[in-house]
Amino acid sequence: MGAGEAAGAAGHTVTAALPDTAPPLAEPRPLGEPRTWPRDFTDRLTAPLPGVRALARIAREGKLRPSPESLRQIQQLPFEPGPMPDVGSATIALTWAGHASWVIRIGGLTVLTDPVWSRKILGTPARVTPVGVRWEDLPPIDAVVISHNHYDHLDAPTLKRLPRDVPLLLPAGLADWARRRGFTRITDLDWWEAVELPGPEGPLRIDFVPAHHWSKRTLTDTCRSLWGGWVLTAPDGRRIHFAGDTGYGHWFEEIGRRYRGIDLALLPIGAYDPRWMLRPVHTDPEEAVRACQDLGARLLAPMHWSTFLLSAEPPLEPLHRIRAAWAATGRPRSDLWDLPVGASRVLEER
Repeated sequence: MGAGEAAGAAGHTVTAALPDTAPPLAEPRPLGEPRTWPRDFTDRLTAPLPGVRALARIAREGKLRPSPESLRQIQQLPFEPGPMPDVGSATIALTWAGHASWVIRIGGLTVLTDPVWSRKILGTPARVTPVGVRWEDLPPIDAVVISHNHYDHLDAPTLKRLPRDVPLLLPAGLADWARRRGFTRITDLDWWEAVELPGPEGPLRIDFVPAHHWSKRTLTDTCRSLWGGWVLTAPDGRRIHFAGDTGYGHWFEEIGRRYRGIDLALLPIGAYDPRWMLRPVHTDPEEAVRACQDLGARLLAPMHWSTFLLSAEPPLEPLHRIRAAWAATGRPRSDLWDLPVGASRVLEER
């Protein structure tokens, strides 16, 4: 589901100061482990879902799409597809395919995040920039991570293009969905749980971590599966945090406390207007910069913009605002990876 089904109007979560000592990371769980989960995960919400009044207000205002005048900006959205970098087993390289879809090559493996190669998804206008990487140009995929089950992140037509034995790493409660579609190597995890994938340089650790969001795919499955982000830790210790889809809140500081030394944060910066409705579930550009700081991440790569127009902000506004917010911190401009769709970047060794 897209921005139109976002949770209700709530402010930032206020929490007490976190202790200095982080709990030890969980031991990796077995791949493909059968699990039994609660009927729903409503207790994990950090903001209430929209009620009748909120839905009536958004219907009355009709403000979930950019203005006709601002749509002229679509032709200026950055789109620079190019060949993916040559990499060795010790190289970490990323390519932005658009929205929350990344091709991450890490530890000698290739991981896809929330792959959406479809031109159109249910309930959303067609994508405004092409996919940044042709499907036939992808290297063999070693794993796919999914943040949650909204249609702009869990795209069944794209997943059907994958071999059925590709490892799928999913939020708790989504294994049956994947199993019904013929996938055979499925692992679904709770927050703070992890698995390891064998690689040529050693195991690649992948942890499932919290996010401020929710889940829904049909009229009857609200919060029946979990939502979250992923932390990928290479054999040499370098770390990438993929936030999936999230609002701003206390979880970023907690993730940064538990996973020290995050090198790169992939954070959403679009689909935030109107704020009264979308603040709990979608970070705006300034909040993404604040989240990067909370995580203790060295680099920030914006995502979740310039692909599907899910809300009312002008198409180019997220880019202008993230650049201004980053500049205001005084951090090096080179540490903001504001990539065009289709572009790649190599993460230098520490």
